[in-house]
Amino acid sequence: MDIKAAIENYEVIIFDLGGVVIDLTYEDTIDALEQLGAQDFKELYSQALQSDLFDRYETGAISSLHFINKLKEYLPASISPNKVVSAWNAMIKSFQPEKLDFLLKLKLSHKTALLSNTNDLHETFVRRKLSEQTNLPLEAYFHNTYLSHQIKQRKPHPETFLWVCEEMGVKAKDVLFIDDSAQHIEGAKKAGLNALLFPQNDVWY
Repeated sequence: MDIKAAIENYEVIIFDLGGVVIDLTYEDTIDALEQLGAQDFKELYSQALQSDLFDRYETGAISSLHFINKLKEYLPASISPNKVVSAWNAMIKSFQPEKLDFLLKLKLSHKTALLSNTNDLHETFVRRKLSEQTNLPLEAYFHNTYLSHQIKQRKPHPETFLWVCEEMGVKAKDVLFIDDSAQHIEGAKKAGLNALLFPQNDVWY
């Protein structure tokens, strides 16, 4: 998708993280957990519909230890916490270098932000992936960074988008939000933002 053309008429750009800025494959985590012994895990967790356990973890309502122990309830007793964490992180891939370069340039001409439904374990793993590819922290690529487990709220709730706009000091109508999940796009539109559905893991130009 030609992101350059998409952002041309907007002053503020808010990006999703997984599937937009960093490549992501949800199925790999589902497969990894099922290989460890979880039964029909895809019914418990998917991109479009999550159980309350994942919602609570993404908004920081429960700790990583509590989350891991809950996941272990779906697995054989012999499975170690480290294997659970590894399976949970299996969905996270790598950054396309061209996207990182583009974000640095875009930050010079636009107000940019990251808004992601990201939990504590995934944040740690994403930062590790980034450090393997560059010497800059995640915050270097955006003016503002909002991760759901830190701000205690998540997409697709319209209130989350309105809160972010208020925090950034911008008007919803001036914002283009880019995400790979249809339900998040709808939430952004309900909040008055312009929104673009991005093909998961696509290139930007």
